[in-house]
Amino acid sequence: MKTAKDLKKQEAISTDKTAFRNFPMVPRVIFGSGCFSQLGDILLPMRKSSEAPFIFLVDDYFENEDFVAKVPLMFNDTVIFISADEEPKTAQVDALVSRIREKYNELPSGIIGIGGGTLLDLAKAVSILLNNKGLAKDYQGWDLVNKPALYHVGVPTISGTGAEVSRTTVLLGPERKLGINSDFTTFDQVLLDPDFTKSVPTEQWFYTGMDCFIHCVESLTGTYLNAFSQSYGEKAMELCKEVFLEDIPDAESRDKLMMASWHGGMSIAYSQVGVAHAMSYGLSYLLGVKHGVGNCLVFQHLEEFYPEGVKLFDQMMEKHGIALPKGICADLTQNDFDVMVNISLGLEPLWENALGKDWKTIMTPERLQELYQKI
Repeated sequence: MKTAKDLKKQEAISTDKTAFRNFPMVPRVIFGSGCFSQLGDILLPMRKSSEAPFIFLVDDYFENEDFVAKVPLMFNDTVIFISADEEPKTAQVDALVSRIREKYNELPSGIIGIGGGTLLDLAKAVSILLNNKGLAKDYQGWDLVNKPALYHVGVPTISGTGAEVSRTTVLLGPERKLGINSDFTTFDQVLLDPDFTKSVPTEQWFYTGMDCFIHCVESLTGTYLNAFSQSYGEKAMELCKEVFLEDIPDAESRDKLMMASWHGGMSIAYSQVGVAHAMSYGLSYLLGVKHGVGNCLVFQHLEEFYPEGVKLFDQMMEKHGIALPKGICADLTQNDFDVMVNISLGLEPLWENALGKDWKTIMTPERLQELYQKI
């Protein structure tokens, strides 16, 4: 953990005005049990015309009549149910964009994503691509989007990813797993309704919650740390400890984890994540490992870099009876390891945040492969 003295040194170093980022924040947010019922009132003034629909991209877990009855549909609005079993892909975004363009004569009034990180990322990406030329893979990187996205709303149904607040939509592309990192990615409106998280299975709740916890660890120990990131990261860490290490009522736990996710996402908005996320991207790209699970698989072996964080992580796993899968990388070929290593090392800002400007001398391809071989 950096002290106030350390932060002053960091501020003294950052005298060049180009070092300061002017990043966007979600302009409107509602929080509270049952707030989803207000979605119709929020969308009504944003509707362009009766011919410009709202497109709802929804986790297929909610594909039932009771849920559809709660969605504020009007005119030719459409609900598209999508499986969240796999990581979101650039090709999936392109297919959704083509489907929407072919069906409607004019651009939609907006895109609403309802689900976990996969659905939120798809909603952000589709809203961008509907108003920009080209394919989703063309925008994987930093600040490559030229025109604003369509109006888009995020409704997280599980807590931890921080996708509801971030300027990134992470996608698996033909050559890499990388986000569309843009000022136009951020949602225009977010609804944080803890009621959606009531039915989340324990393991999924844990893995996704650990995404938030690991966000905090990597942000608070990184070289990019500043007072802005620290203030959000420390609050998110405090909430994660309460949720995963203390015995608190379920309703309180749902509320706190949803806010931990929000604060954790804000923490990395002005800093960066680190080793666990960089390695998890490699696992996801090659093996299709879900992001939250991948973070946990990696993080358990990172005591050299995050000793306090790994100690807390072990305590959290023990308290909630979580047993991580083993032997994930046992049968991989050298070519497989080369692919994962190259994907991971390509995420240079993450490594610089974790290990400093000389990170390439610290994390060599050989050393990174040794870490993967432990998984």
